Amino acid sequence: MLWAAFVVTREDLGKRTAPSAVNWQEIDIYVATADGLFLYDAKKHALMQVLSKDVREFTGRQPFVKTAPVNLVYVTDFSKMGQAKSDEKIFYSAADTGFISQNVYLYCASEGLATVVRGLVDREALGEIMKLGPDQRITLSQSVGYPKK
Repeated sequence: MLWAAFVVTREDLGKRTAPSAVNWQEIDIYVATADGLFLYDAKKHALMQVLSKDVREFTGRQPFVKTAPVNLVYVTDFSKMGQAKSDEKIFYSAADTGFISQNVYLYCASEGLATVVRGLVDREALGEIMKLGPDQRITLSQSVGYPKK
């Protein structure tokens, strides 16, 4: 799923499975599971543990986020966007997050998984839990699980 989302596919060029405005690649994907919070390293196609506690309940305001097997948290790192204007940073990072989350939707559809993108996130509280820096901002969250039977 993370490979489909935003892995580096062309190491020589640093290209990924989703487009990125000006090739800023400013979006980081955090993965919240029962085992903790992980940061996806797209170059190594690996997860690096950030927190060892279950933070899924903080990834959204809906009750189901607590039990979804996986909650992805898309974080923009504005420091990767150079001297772009503030409104451009917000616009392009939102678009780039949309491309990545759509790849997750396509993967989930192909594998019979359920997914939903969510904007209802207490970004400030979750950002504190995640220990995000001043140039980082949560864009969206996306829950992934199994369809109801």
